[in-house]
Amino acid sequence: MIAAYVIKQYERAVVFKLGKVTGEARGPGLIFVMPFVQRIHRVSLRIVTLPIQSQGIITKDNVSIDVSAVAYYRVEDPTRSVIAIENVQAAISQIAQTTLRAVVGRHTLDETLSETDAINQNIREILDVQTEEWGVKVTVVELRDIQLPESMQRAMARQAEAEREKRAKIIAAQGEALAAGELAIASDVMMAHPLALQLRNLQTLVEVAVDKNSTVVFPAPLMSTIAELAAFLAREREAAGGLPAAPPPAPASTNGGLAPS
Repeated sequence: MIAAYVIKQYERAVVFKLGKVTGEARGPGLIFVMPFVQRIHRVSLRIVTLPIQSQGIITKDNVSIDVSAVAYYRVEDPTRSVIAIENVQAAISQIAQTTLRAVVGRHTLDETLSETDAINQNIREILDVQTEEWGVKVTVVELRDIQLPESMQRAMARQAEAEREKRAKIIAAQGEALAAGELAIASDVMMAHPLALQLRNLQTLVEVAVDKNSTVVFPAPLMSTIAELAAFLAREREAAGGLPAAPPPAPASTNGGLAPS
């Protein structure tokens, strides 16, 4: 009498004959065994997700944090995974917890938060060494959650705020330095061309007088500058068109410095 078993694509069957393993793992497909003499043990070759529960860990700089992770593993040698260890998942879970505690404890809090990739790689390599003799391959280990004490969260928030304020002040100082350089260049130009300074004064007065209710008082030096500007424009028109130059306006009176109404 022969018994038949169907082994799925993702499974392998370890066959025992009178308590001894006979040959390599069999499958997938249809296999035949002798009842009472042979029995099979099914082993899945699919990747298994193993959550690593959160646990309290003290970092290298004496900060207490709660860290949880997740590991992914798969069976590479079905026969060794059955013979070498009784419960693969429970064993990997326990060794992953101890490895996580040991690796994170060798790093400071800042390193734990910023170098998670290196910590994940380190944990995975340590687990691989331990699980290789079980015929199991740990493919990925990821830190899933890091819980900080409330006092540390507040301290980090204050640190981040101070860092943002520092960057804002640096950017503002750099802007003022650039503006001062541009103003220095502009002042050099105005010193070389006094008329440019007076034109700037006129532009400023126009900007101030945008509101129709504003009253603009022209100082005496500015009125003389306007007269000089008018004479300059007249000479330019005379040179360009050959027209006689218009007489310059009379200088403003200096008693009060108000523009004539």
